[in-house]
Amino acid sequence: MATTPRRGLAIGILLFASFMDLLDVTIVQVALPSIGTDLEASDSQLEWIVSGYMLAFAVALITGGRLGDLFGRRRVFLIGIGGFTLASAAASFAWSGDVLVATRILQGLFAALMVPQLLASVQALFSPRERAPMYGLIGGVSGLAAVAGPVLGGWLIDADLWGLGWRTVFLINIPVGIVIFVLAALFVPETRSSRPMRLDLVGVVLLSAVVLAFMVPLVEGQSLGWPAWLWIPVAAGVVLLGLFVAVERRRMRRDGSALLPMPLFADRGFSAGIVTQATFQGALNAFTLPFIIYLQVGLGFDALTAGLNLLAFSLGAMVGTGIVIPLVGRVGKYLVTLGAVALGAGVLWTFAVVADTGAAFTGWAAVWPMLIAGVGLALLVIPLVDVALATVPVADAGAASGTYSTFQQLGAAAGVAISTTVFFTVVGDDWSREHVLTALQASVWVAVAGFAIAAVSSLLLPGRAAVQAHLDEEKRLAEADVEAEATAAVSV
Repeated sequence: MATTPRRGLAIGILLFASFMDLLDVTIVQVALPSIGTDLEASDSQLEWIVSGYMLAFAVALITGGRLGDLFGRRRVFLIGIGGFTLASAAASFAWSGDVLVATRILQGLFAALMVPQLLASVQALFSPRERAPMYGLIGGVSGLAAVAGPVLGGWLIDADLWGLGWRTVFLINIPVGIVIFVLAALFVPETRSSRPMRLDLVGVVLLSAVVLAFMVPLVEGQSLGWPAWLWIPVAAGVVLLGLFVAVERRRMRRDGSALLPMPLFADRGFSAGIVTQATFQGALNAFTLPFIIYLQVGLGFDALTAGLNLLAFSLGAMVGTGIVIPLVGRVGKYLVTLGAVALGAGVLWTFAVVADTGAAFTGWAAVWPMLIAGVGLALLVIPLVDVALATVPVADAGAASGTYSTFQQLGAAAGVAISTTVFFTVVGDDWSREHVLTALQASVWVAVAGFAIAAVSSLLLPGRAAVQAHLDEEKRLAEADVEAEATAAVSV
């Protein structure tokens, strides 16, 4: 394990870059109506602007982590933040929906180079027992970014700085990216794996093909009128998925460098954590994006007012963070279960308020359900990473973290695709407030179903006894390593 007197500062810099990545996903959501009007973008283009970023990020994430292991995490991080900043600049100058989709995909690819270096650096700079607070901090920042984005995006659009409108949500990344690049170059230590795994480019290509085979029909189906031939790429996706699993298993047996290490999925807690994280992320996006669209299109709210309607959600997450951190060690996985239930209840209650107040809805009417949902967010995200990875052997921690993050992004992208497909299909050509509310209701049920699956799967996470036994074993191994090093030093 590497050590540095400035490791806290280094993690803070990497964490801020991760926050910028997460913020970039949510900040765009509130800008979609403005983007659609200005660029005359189609419904499917609007979906790809959000989900294209997530998908590109997801399929390249593990490869980004492997590149950091091979060539140095700081070096790869600097390439990632530099490319992300340039791609953001390109997005701000987009002149059509297709161009903006392409630049968003580039953003996602470069984000996949910078983000995995955070968890890898935590593992390189901190001992196993020191990592739990770091994971909690990462979870808290993730939750904050999920709700801070719409508020910041709304303010930028309504402020219309220099007459640039929605383009400022991408331009803001440029000065921030430059600052992070300079700070990382100065203060983030260079680390790399002592035994890095080889790149699995075949796995990347196959996984990308599988994701596209399932996502393209889902996103494009509504605009194409759901033709029967859309089942062809779905069927191809099933075949490619089987081929991907076979290739990954063979690669694991050969040199252990598979893109997705299949033996990890035999760990029930790890698999439950992946399902919980993917469905939770998908459910959260399935609610927030259609909700923002309803507020702007159905009720005529400006972008800032729409974003501020999620402020109580953010405050609830902050309050929940203070409550949950002391409870993680004593309550464990049941915090995650309670969080998923609170999120589902908060979303249902929020929709009930929206439906009951109709055109008279204001953000104040939904403060309490939003606060409950925000507390639920903190209850779920803060302990989830730590509990899900608790029983994974230290030697597999890097691969497990990368796989976990990949499914997190795939779940988020699927949530956007499914809920917006449902939303736009229900809306059709009727954008009256009542009809848009009906479409929002359909998306809310998608979100509630996701939270319910997350709640059930969280019950399969490791219990407190298993987590404690694993920590004790890590401590024993660490003490044995220290003793061995001391013995070797004396003999020399």
